[in-house]
Amino acid sequence: MKKRGPILLFIVLLLSCCLLLVQSKSNPASFSQLDVSAFYYAKLSNLTKIMSNETATRASFCISDPNTDWNMAFGYTNLEFLATCMERFQGQVAQRLCTAVEIKLYLNNVFKRTSSQSSGYLIPNRNCNLSTWLSGCEPGWACSINPTVEVDLQNAHDIPSRTVDCEACCEGFFCPQGLTCMMPCPLGAYCPLAAADRKTGLCDPYHYQLPAGHPNHTCGGANMWADVVSTPEIFCSAGSYCPTTVDKEPCGTGHYCRIGSTFQSRCSKLIACKSNTANQNIHTYGILVIIALVALLLIIYNCFDQMLAIRDRRRAKSRERAARIVKETGQARARWKAAKDAAKKHVNELQANLSWKFSRKKQQDELRILDETDLEVDNNYSSPLHSSESGAPDFSPFELDGTLKESNDSTARVHALKDETHSDAGPVVIEDKNSKKKMLKAKAINTETQMFKYAYSEIEKEKLQEQKNENLTFSRVISMAANSQSRKRTMIEVAFRDLTLTLKGKRNCLLKCLTGRIIPGHITAVMGPSGAGKTTFISALAGKPTGCKQSGLILLNGRSESIHSYKKIMGFVPQDDIVHGNLTVEENLWFSARCRLSADLRQADKVLIVERVIESLGLQEVRDSLVGTVEKRGISGGQRKRVNVGLEMVIEPSLLFLDEPTSGLDSSSSRLLLQALRHEAHAAVNICMVVHQPSYALFQMFDNLILLAKGGLMAYNGPAREAEEYFKGLGIHVPERINPPDYYIDILEGLLERSKGPVVNYKELPLRWMLHNGYPVPEDMQSSAARLAASTSDATDLTDSTHQQQTFAGELWQDMRFSVELQRDHIYHNFLNKNDLSGRRTPSIFLQYKYFLGRISKQRLRESRLQATDYLVLLLAGACLGSISNISDENFGASGYSYTVIAVSLLCQIAALRSFSLDKLQYWRESASGVSSLAHFLAKDAVDHFNTLIKPVVYLSMFYYFTNPRSTFLDNYIVLVCLVYCVTGMGYAFAIFLDPGPAQLFSVLLPVCLTLLATQAFTNDSLKFIANLCYPKWALEAFVVSNAKRYYGVWLMSRCGVLHKLGYSLHAWGYCVLIVLAFGVVSRILAFIGMVTLKKK
Repeated sequence: MKKRGPILLFIVLLLSCCLLLVQSKSNPASFSQLDVSAFYYAKLSNLTKIMSNETATRASFCISDPNTDWNMAFGYTNLEFLATCMERFQGQVAQRLCTAVEIKLYLNNVFKRTSSQSSGYLIPNRNCNLSTWLSGCEPGWACSINPTVEVDLQNAHDIPSRTVDCEACCEGFFCPQGLTCMMPCPLGAYCPLAAADRKTGLCDPYHYQLPAGHPNHTCGGANMWADVVSTPEIFCSAGSYCPTTVDKEPCGTGHYCRIGSTFQSRCSKLIACKSNTANQNIHTYGILVIIALVALLLIIYNCFDQMLAIRDRRRAKSRERAARIVKETGQARARWKAAKDAAKKHVNELQANLSWKFSRKKQQDELRILDETDLEVDNNYSSPLHSSESGAPDFSPFELDGTLKESNDSTARVHALKDETHSDAGPVVIEDKNSKKKMLKAKAINTETQMFKYAYSEIEKEKLQEQKNENLTFSRVISMAANSQSRKRTMIEVAFRDLTLTLKGKRNCLLKCLTGRIIPGHITAVMGPSGAGKTTFISALAGKPTGCKQSGLILLNGRSESIHSYKKIMGFVPQDDIVHGNLTVEENLWFSARCRLSADLRQADKVLIVERVIESLGLQEVRDSLVGTVEKRGISGGQRKRVNVGLEMVIEPSLLFLDEPTSGLDSSSSRLLLQALRHEAHAAVNICMVVHQPSYALFQMFDNLILLAKGGLMAYNGPAREAEEYFKGLGIHVPERINPPDYYIDILEGLLERSKGPVVNYKELPLRWMLHNGYPVPEDMQSSAARLAASTSDATDLTDSTHQQQTFAGELWQDMRFSVELQRDHIYHNFLNKNDLSGRRTPSIFLQYKYFLGRISKQRLRESRLQATDYLVLLLAGACLGSISNISDENFGASGYSYTVIAVSLLCQIAALRSFSLDKLQYWRESASGVSSLAHFLAKDAVDHFNTLIKPVVYLSMFYYFTNPRSTFLDNYIVLVCLVYCVTGMGYAFAIFLDPGPAQLFSVLLPVCLTLLATQAFTNDSLKFIANLCYPKWALEAFVVSNAKRYYGVWLMSRCGVLHKLGYSLHAWGYCVLIVLAFGVVSRILAFIGMVTLKKK
């Protein structure tokens, strides 16, 4: 049904032209008048109304506008060829023109040959058959209808009898073999009278032969109009242009003429075109585009890089200036304090000396003092200074005057200070002044220098306060609690009772009957041998275990609440150093602070927090250094470990879990880290950390200790300083010069023999701890408890569970069930939404999106070499494919564009894998702490839009200017932008759902397979439906359609034939572009769903 559309349309077009010729037969001279076109279009509109409905529905896939296409094909401006033909046949042209039924017969044959490769011979008809074969049935010849018979060109049913006056076809017309009529050639065709070639026996420039046995038969006109493959001779040759269907002119210098041209096109500037040039060489423009693009990218990257560098330098100068001011102020205060203390000391010594002198004299002359008070007072001040008998040192009058003057001034200041200190209203007034001063100071902090000055001054005050209160005494606790300048944090106490964790679908018990608590303001160390469940224990307290069945209670501040309700004020430091290697130390800390601190917090306070963490962790020297990755060296491993801890410290958590933060650190770095954590504990932070083989000095810094034995059982939970005493009561004595924690772990591991004294087996230690504290004993340990009560010393296992051997099918079913339940737990934890009880309002998703944009932009700028490599590969791909592939006129570039779809999809899809595959661990950590996943995804996609816009330009700068298709650069660019957007989203999905290896394999194979599937001509509806689900099908159709729109006139037959064969529609360009974009949107939605549901197992 679809192929009848172009046939009907061509009937309309050809009949319209024939009607014009019929109406003009009486006055051939009228063809030279200016009103011919108006008359021509009037006749056309009358005819198109007859068949408009049927034509609009059946021929729309290859005809954009019938009127426009008719004008481009048969809108003759020079009708001299018609005047010549009418003069030749004395005005009897209408009798030789084909009617509607003859045109339909010819076009049916043409389309059958194009689609099914038929023989090409017309079906026998009334005038040309096996019994009647006139000379007019030969190619290039036509006959006339009897002049007495009325001509009805619109007759679509009966072929008229056309058997008289058979002659050669006129110039500008073509006469098919098997028909005795002629049809006008379209614009862009060259249809002269043929001349016989004696060497080949063919009629040149056509390819038909003279009939045998007819010596008087001569070569006629053109014999066929079809696609460019079947009838290339009728098309105006390349390097020439045909203003009419009977004239051909060579293309002049400075112009080029494609095949089928009706005029010569001027070559672009900077390009030299010789005469008879078929196509202009625009490689120069491709080079210029590359130069402009490289310059633009250099400007963008360098400008942004310079802007960031200048901003960082200004920030560093502000920080150094503030640090210098604070240091000088502190030194001045120290000097003033030293002078003040010296003056006070001197005054106190002088007062003590004078008081002693005065009391001595008063005892000797008590009676005289009562009578002559004034005289005695003067003598008391003067006589000791000049008397050597009193034992006091002698002072000269000069020294006396200076000393008295200094003592009087110092005494006055001391008394004034005492008066202010001991007055009842003093503290209230000072507090009011401090609060007002702090409010005014907060309003005045605007610049970076002021913020850094405020931060460093507060840090110096904290250092001085710590120096005053080195020992944790009651007075220090009171002073710290009364300090109104420090922000109060929410105190969280975590208690656990009979905590048990068992793998779902299996009998493996990870933790068993753990009871205890961790207290705010204390550092609790979790220790034990390998496999004791230390990491599992803190993960259970942090609400992170998946794939496990949990029993028992976990209470927060005495209430049964979810730990996820305090996610915003809880920090978890993983064992691996999960930080961004292409960011500096300060940038890593600042991003965590911006996204996780309270949105109501002042910027100056955020600066204070970050600077305090950098100072406490000893990261000042490397704050501006990149953390580094595996490929690129950065800071040391110990510094990276401290940055890993600092990411959680900058959020000012109330509850902090750390998994082996001291592993890989030397003693000094470990001590520095513990001191920083001790400072956090003084702010009422509840800290629980897994420690592996700490030194004795570090062990002394822990407040509480939790010892876990193999099997997830608890061997000790209490103050760290009392652990040694507890184990002594069990007969376990730590030898001299042995680190107690190492010795305890060796005991729990069973590596050491039991010490002398009471018989204690290392497997009995968890049970003894339960009995020591009165905890309930599990059922499977009741028999061991009874044996322990009977003082048995057999080294039997505490658990009496018996394992029944399963079959292979049972184990397989158990593993499958465990995997399903594990994935269900992942999804449950990711979408778990609990009431927020933290009291902290973190930044909105829009602010986090802004922070992510800044961070990812910096990361992309530092990956400029990698981006340049991607652009270079695309450039080479465009040059290679543009050189070897040809955007041929036969199929409107379908084959060359197929290579483009494969190459661009493959290269851009592989490059898109880096966006989400390289920082999966960082994302999992950030999302677990409450950072918005949507902001993360949208920011990465927004930054990648830069590549989506640039990469098509890079590729087309070579491919387009090497192939020079008829479609515009803009059309190709729009389709390529949509294609890059589509495959980038698919790359996101592969990176999120698959591991790096399979993701790369799918990114290579999928574009190739889908493109091959989309280019096949399927007859099965199911296969067609599958092909429609392939994005290359729509991208390739958009490319071909944008190119096919530029072919008109003599190309109409080729355009409809190619589009019919490929199953494309000329009106589907926008639809195809939208479908390609829809593939990109859907793939991004799937990628985001996978990102928030799939986590590391």
